[in-house]
Formats: sequence, C-alpha cells, structure tokens
Amino acid sequence: MNKDQDMTLSSELQNPSVRRIGDEQLTPTQIVEQLDKYIIGQKEAKKSVAIALRNRLRRQNVGEELRDEIMPNNIIMIGPTGVGKTEIARRLAKLARAPFVKVEASKFTEVGYVGRDVESMIRDLVEQSVAMVRSEKSEEVREKAALLVEERLLDILLPPVSGIEEPERSGDEDETVVVEGDAEVVSDKNLEREVNRKSRQKMLERLRSGRMEDRQIELETSSDGQGGMMQIFGPLGQMEELGGIMQDLMSGMPKKKKKRRLTIAEARKLLEQEEVQKLIDMDAVVKEALRKVEESGIVFIDEIDKIAAPTTGAGGKGPDVSREGVQRDLLPIVEGSAVSTKYGVVKTDHVLFIASGAFHVARPSDLIPELQGRFPIRVELKSLTEEDFFLILTQPRNALIKQYRAMLMTEDIDLEFTDEAICEIARTAAKVNETVENIGARRLHTILTNLLEELMFGIPEMVTAGAIEKHVVIDADKVREKLGKVAADRDLSQYIL
Repeated sequence: MNKDQDMTLSSELQNPSVRRIGDEQLTPTQIVEQLDKYIIGQKEAKKSVAIALRNRLRRQNVGEELRDEIMPNNIIMIGPTGVGKTEIARRLAKLARAPFVKVEASKFTEVGYVGRDVESMIRDLVEQSVAMVRSEKSEEVREKAALLVEERLLDILLPPVSGIEEPERSGDEDETVVVEGDAEVVSDKNLEREVNRKSRQKMLERLRSGRMEDRQIELETSSDGQGGMMQIFGPLGQMEELGGIMQDLMSGMPKKKKKRRLTIAEARKLLEQEEVQKLIDMDAVVKEALRKVEESGIVFIDEIDKIAAPTTGAGGKGPDVSREGVQRDLLPIVEGSAVSTKYGVVKTDHVLFIASGAFHVARPSDLIPELQGRFPIRVELKSLTEEDFFLILTQPRNALIKQYRAMLMTEDIDLEFTDEAICEIARTAAKVNETVENIGARRLHTILTNLLEELMFGIPEMVTAGAIEKHVVIDADKVREKLGKVAADRDLSQYIL
C-alpha cells in the first residue's frame, strides 16, 4: 500500500459519518452461542450466518457514501432434510428481531404459468414486518390503553353525573350575583357529583382488584362482518393483492353496531383492542415496517434445488419447463429491485436471502450462473450422527424429551428417560435413517410418537383408575421392546418409522 492509499484509508476511518457498533449488539461468537441453545452441531453454517448478520450491522454503521454499495452476503445451505437449515434461519431472524419469511421455491412458477409469482415472497415479508411493528407499538401503548378501558368500563357501570360548573369570572367582574334558588340547585348538583366521584373511585378499586371480572354488562361492539377474506385468482402477482386492497376499502366503510352481553373480563379484551388501535399511528407503523424490510429483512428460500435443472442424468429433460424461468424471475428480486406492495414500494437490494436444498440430484452449479453469483457463500451441513441425536434429545431448550415431560406433567405424571433409553432411541434413529430414508432429526418425532403412543392414549383413564404410578420411567428395555422389531425389519420400518 502506497502513501496516498494509506492517507485515503485513514481519512475514511476518521469520517464522522462512520459509527461504531454498540456493545449491546451481538457479536458473531455470541450469535453462535445463542444458536447452540436450540441447534446441535452445524458449526460452519452457524458461523456463516453469524458473519452475514454482523456484516449487515456493519453496513448500517458505515458512511453514507459506501452504505448503499455494500451488498448482503446471501447464503446457500446444502444438506439433507432435518439437519437444521430452516431452524438456523428462523432462530437467526428472532435474534436480529428482523422480519422473516420462509418460502418454498417449488411453489413458484415462471410468469405465464399458473401459480404464485416470485414477488409475492416480498409482499409476505412486508406483511410480517407490519404485523411485527404493530405488535411492538401495541405493547408500548398497552398501559395507556388499559387506563382508557377502565374509564369506559366505569362509564358503563356508573355513568358520570354532569353537574353545573361554577361560573367563570372575567377580569372586569368584581362579584357574581346568584339567586337563592339557583344556589340551592348548584349545591345539590355539586353534592351529587361528589357522591358520584367517590362511588366511581370505589368501583375502580373493585375493577382493579379483579372482583368484578365475572359480572355481565351490555356493550355496543362493531360487527366484524364475518365474510371471510376476498380472494381473486389470476395469472398476475398483483391479482392476489387485489383481494386485500378491496378488503381494506370495505373496512373503511361504517360498521354496523350491535349490543352484546359480556363479562367484564371479555369486555376488557375487546375494549383494549379498540383503544390500542386508536392509539397506534398506522402511518408510522407502515413507515417503520418498510424500513425494517429494506434494512434487515430475511427471506429463506427452501428447496431451491427443485428449480435447478440437472445437466446430466435422466433428470436433464422433462415436462417441467418452468424451472429455469423461475430462476430468471428470482434473479432480479435477489439482485435488488423495487417491488410494489399495498403498503408502498419496497427495495430488495439489502434483503438477506438464505437458500437451502438437499441437492441430491442437481448441484448448486446447475443453477443459472447469474443466480449462483448472487449467492456467494455456500455451506454444507453434515448428516446427523447417533451422538448428535443424543444431544438433540437432551441439550436444546426445546428438546423433544423436555416437551413430552412438560405435556405429561399436565396429567400429574413425572416422565423420566434413563440415559440408556435415550442412547437406544438415538441409535434407532441413526439406524433407520441409514437403511430407509435420511430425514434427519424429524426421525426422532416419529420414533418417540411410536414409543409413547400407548401411554399418551390411555393415561387419562389410567390416572383416574389409579392404575399408573405418578413416576414413569422409560428404560432401554422398554425402548427395545417397543421399537426393536420394527427397526430391524426394513420393510416394516419404512412404513412405521
């Protein structure tokens, strides 16, 4: 690097428009640690998505002259089903608090064919973003809405008394003449208003204490018009949005009012929804939602290998002529284009696209070269081993065994799996995946369902009859007894497991 280049770099680093990333933001190492709580293994894939997420944050903090030039590092995940591709993307979006949508490439077809157009994935992403921001804004105003709901409930239970206010004095008036009869009326009204105020205060205390939740009141509510969503089908992508636009126009029309008898608990929920909607500025919500989509949106395109035409083998030609057309339609969305939605135009230049596929028949190189260039990062996810299955059953916060234990606790049953039993379940899952079809961690769902089928079916009657102990232990012998014969017979296991 020569002296001039070094001086240029130094001046760029000292540019006041460049901001340092705050310490509250997750580092790539911390992102991987968070993903490890839910996903076992796949270190390389976690590392790649963590870098991509951090790079997005870095781009948002560089100077304005370079910010728009930095493109996202889109990723292709290659691996069999059930190894964690979708879960990695979904958890990543939760960590980033970013709008996220999962689509399947096989649902899209080339323009001119019947099916969804590729722009619909961006419209779905915008809908998710609007819902996310609306939910965030709702939480911000919920406390204020609760106070307004209390006032409305008080007005129904104990309407306020409209009293005669004291006459206002102007600067020129020295005294106000009050006729004796009028004075008595004012005094009575003020007394009535004071009694009403104290009564409302006592009623408010009872409302807040929860003692009146079951009391029924008559409430006037708006009719929702249960006509269902209006759908218009056609070959163009805009047609599917037309139904939503018509629905919005109809929602602006005056709604019919009807009276209903509800408990205070039910009325509180309805009134809170109304007050929250009144307090939310939807224009600000839409503006923030569109910004989130453009700056931090994540689109996960699953089964992208299904639209890749194999160049060799029997699958090279066939009736599915629209596969390459889908790729060419997808290309401008991934490269960066303006998509019209009912909330406004959205630019996709900085949306992060994560694609995945098993690529058993086709290869990533079978995608058209232009699309390959828009997915510079490729990560191969490994098939799950017996050790991985053991960790999947025990380590994640949402592990299957923890889920079954939590469900049976609702029946007052303490379900326990011995380590040997978990090892046997993991061994069975790995064996069946090798001999039948490798569906990854989804095999554990099938195996545990078959293992606990009789227990889950008959446990309510067993508990009532006292025919089962409160502490149920599943050991290796029970696992072998239930699954051994099925796992050993390949023809049987492909239907049952």
